[in-house]
Amino acid sequence: MKVKTLAKGLMASAVALTMAMPAMAEDVTLRFAGVFPIDHQGTKMMEQVAADVAAAGVGLKIDVFPANQLGSGEALFEDVARGNIDLAAAFIYADTDARLEFLSMPFLVGGWDDMDNIMRNLDSEYNKILQEITADYGVRILAQNPEGFVGIVATQEPTNWNNFDDKGMNIRVWSSNVVKSMVESLGFQATTMAWGDIFPAIQSGIVDGAICCTKTATYSIFAKSDVGTHFIEYNSISELTTFYASERTMAKLSEDQAAALQTAMTKASDDFFAYNRENDEVYRQKLLDSGYTILSLNDEEQAAMAAHVQEQIWPLMADSVGQDVIDRLLAAKN
Repeated sequence: MKVKTLAKGLMASAVALTMAMPAMAEDVTLRFAGVFPIDHQGTKMMEQVAADVAAAGVGLKIDVFPANQLGSGEALFEDVARGNIDLAAAFIYADTDARLEFLSMPFLVGGWDDMDNIMRNLDSEYNKILQEITADYGVRILAQNPEGFVGIVATQEPTNWNNFDDKGMNIRVWSSNVVKSMVESLGFQATTMAWGDIFPAIQSGIVDGAICCTKTATYSIFAKSDVGTHFIEYNSISELTTFYASERTMAKLSEDQAAALQTAMTKASDDFFAYNRENDEVYRQKLLDSGYTILSLNDEEQAAMAAHVQEQIWPLMADSVGQDVIDRLLAAKN
């Protein structure tokens, strides 16, 4: 009887222990949502993350959903915050929190080295600010992917394209009051529009173009689809894709699983940045070969535009972002 009692006790203890063990010890499948087209290099990086995590042998599997299959970039942040989606590769819009407008701060970075030091370094003040904000929503930043500078994709050459006079064009901007104010200060009319609406809006003439894309994306998304004729380089804002995760998801992972995920994300970020940096001029030439015209400011015009925007737009950001955030960003930059 005592033996049976002991056996039952041991079995009960084993069952209790098993139930007490977190799900992190079991195989876990995560959903990774992205906004890149299926054949885009960014999607290849998402697939690389999934392959590297699988190869780590820690009981973690990632299913990749590119091309807005699980929602647009505007919607993904809240879905990840709620834990409906585990991981995302997308720009973080300011719809959820006005402070996130700092991610669209024009002329904060001046080139690839700045993108690397300010935007990719997770210990930079830039990313400390971002993580402080996203932590309020249960979202963790895993890696940053600046892809180069966005330009304006247009169906015609803007009038006065290299100064601040009226451009005679209406262009799409993303949901950012900062970007809208900036392009209006340059002489454009601006219409706020979600990414998914750009193609039909340009094709139907609702807008004459859009501020949205690097040269790489302009070629891959627009030129290859015979949409647009001009790319205007203002080099004001870097295209930024963030790898981010739900804290609810991270809490389910073992230390080994979390480490494998972070390692894979960091490697993909490194590889994606190197690819974009190395291929920026390659895609410039591809755009030209496709029939696009590229309009570029000279050094004097670029400096004048940067000074104009910094003087006109940076002070406007204080109301939404907070002067303390701006001060921290500029102090770190200087």
